[in-house]
Amino acid sequence: MGSDFMNPSTNSQGRIVGVFAKQPLAGQAKTRLAQTTSPEWAQRVAQALLEDSLDRFSRIQASRAIVYAPATAAAFFSPLAQGRYDARRHGYSRIIAVGADSPTLPIDYVEHAFTALEAHDVVIGPAQDGGYYLIGGSLQELAIFDDIPWSSTRVLEVTIECVQKASARLALLPPWYDVDTAADWAMLCDDVRARRLAGLDPGVPRAEQLMQGDV
Repeated sequence: MGSDFMNPSTNSQGRIVGVFAKQPLAGQAKTRLAQTTSPEWAQRVAQALLEDSLDRFSRIQASRAIVYAPATAAAFFSPLAQGRYDARRHGYSRIIAVGADSPTLPIDYVEHAFTALEAHDVVIGPAQDGGYYLIGGSLQELAIFDDIPWSSTRVLEVTIECVQKASARLALLPPWYDVDTAADWAMLCDDVRARRLAGLDPGVPRAEQLMQGDV
């Protein structure tokens, strides 16, 4: 896993957002979606969600970094960063990590997370699949990721148990959804369609093009 260092973002105020992302490769991207569609379609979805997510999170007033896998994917992620993501400075007092699987996540949720860290040690945004779309912490180092059953429906539950064992102050955000399966993709399609009917811009142009069969 690597970090893509780009030009400094402004008004960080001791805040940093790290976007966790995998290079979308056919056969390795969105494997649960690929099981009911195809590896090529899953790759296209992953690429669209990644680019839409980077556009959305680039609006956050904080320093920004892309934390990516595999570590050899710097040449892939560098043009996507477009100078909007930076991790050169250290000493951040509030650190937030978000995934690239929730492209419609309201920016307000991330702002609420930063605010929560003024009075809490850990903030978590629960995902509907039993994991989380966001996790953040302050400067205090906590051993809260030991023995987490990753890729299971108990990720959130076990992480909260670890936070409680560490006697850390926990804040929870409203639930949101990740896009990992065909059912999740259908949920995103319904979400985008409803926003369009309401006269709102869903803010996911690449994913919307896939839904319309334009690419």
